[in-house]
Amino acid sequence: MKYKKNPMTLIRLNKYLSDCGITLRRKSEEYILQGRVSLNNKVTFDLSAKVDPANDIVLLDSEKIYQKRKLYILLNKPKGVVATTKDEKDRKTVVELIKSRDKIFPVGRLDYNTTGVLILTNDGDFSNFLTHPGNRIPRDYEVKLERTLTEVDKEKLCNGIYIKGVKGKFIKVVLHNKKSKKLVIVTAIEGRNHFVKNMFGALGYTVEALNRISFAGIKADIPVGAYRVLSKEEISGVIKTYGK
Repeated sequence: MKYKKNPMTLIRLNKYLSDCGITLRRKSEEYILQGRVSLNNKVTFDLSAKVDPANDIVLLDSEKIYQKRKLYILLNKPKGVVATTKDEKDRKTVVELIKSRDKIFPVGRLDYNTTGVLILTNDGDFSNFLTHPGNRIPRDYEVKLERTLTEVDKEKLCNGIYIKGVKGKFIKVVLHNKKSKKLVIVTAIEGRNHFVKNMFGALGYTVEALNRISFAGIKADIPVGAYRVLSKEEISGVIKTYGK
């Protein structure tokens, strides 16, 4: 006997895969188009297909997919760890630092030797929210330069400079302390690859050390290498502050 689907509980197939912690929505669509996803024992290529989580059976590569609890973890990333789930060079990844049975992935990336705030989750929507350029999510970095930052260059970094033909800027640049102009704190609202290093590099500076001290207002309040679960209040606070 067929059941009648409740339209109020239906979600798109790609979102269901994302909610299950499989991958982000865009990658989920690739899986569907590749014929790797079955809905109620029938392969579907329909990107608009909808799922009733309580009754439908979804398979990925012939394995049943289950909805999982949403998990949000703050890691104070140490040096020498790759901010991915797998590494072709067999280097240690950030997910290996976290004891969890849930499949999680990092939100954005931090370079191999960059330290600081990194959020990991199995919530694809939250990850997209944090990384979407239109949401202008702030990231604060502590930067150690090989030489003193001049006032002229400080102004250029705030007004905007071009990196590979695309203009970028820091929202704020302040000295870490008055005694050394080699230590600065910058605030950015974009997450282009190597963005901070490339911004300084465009003006002839070398970044000797880089530490992300805050992301979306969430600070590294734990020791380097440690992690903790973010509370529901912290997550809802981020969405409330930066959501539209």
